[in-house]
Amino acid sequence: MRGGGERTVEAFSLGLFSTGHTQPLTMNSVAAALLLWTLTSPSSSGHGRGDAWPTHRACSSGGLEVFYQSCDPLQDFGLSIDQCARHIQPSLNIRFGIILREDISKLFLDIALVSGSTSFLNFSYPICEEDLPKFSFCGRRKGEQIYYAGPVNNLGFDVPQGEYQALLKLYNENHAMVACANATVICS
Repeated sequence: MRGGGERTVEAFSLGLFSTGHTQPLTMNSVAAALLLWTLTSPSSSGHGRGDAWPTHRACSSGGLEVFYQSCDPLQDFGLSIDQCARHIQPSLNIRFGIILREDISKLFLDIALVSGSTSFLNFSYPICEEDLPKFSFCGRRKGEQIYYAGPVNNLGFDVPQGEYQALLKLYNENHAMVACANATVICS
């Protein structure tokens, strides 16, 4: 087909234009098609094809800096830590936001800390259990948003001077990844 305003073969094959006796193309159907294409095709920035997400700063003050980068090839998330200091308080305030790709009736956190090439701490912690939900977002479903702003209880400890790498993984009862981060902790 040739001509200035004529429809192309590609547009017909994508079903964007109506033919025959069907309903004419509406703005809502164009918006729906664009949204579907955006959600199902790889993005122009390369996510899903090996490119890394940007590095974010979770906190930086009091001699402590924490940076993280999502290691989930399909999704990034937001995290910030309010009290950033060498001495980690027993009640630490954080903010965390993500859109769920999996249901979380149960949710677990695995942490592995590494200095140089030596792993010196591996820790696993249940965050959500069916009979004992610790947070209001426990039990959320795929597609829902989690935004948590509040305290996280821990033992409280002093961070030794140096640079450390941490791998953090959140996963559900089916071992499906909910979130994943590579973090760098720098304590001076």
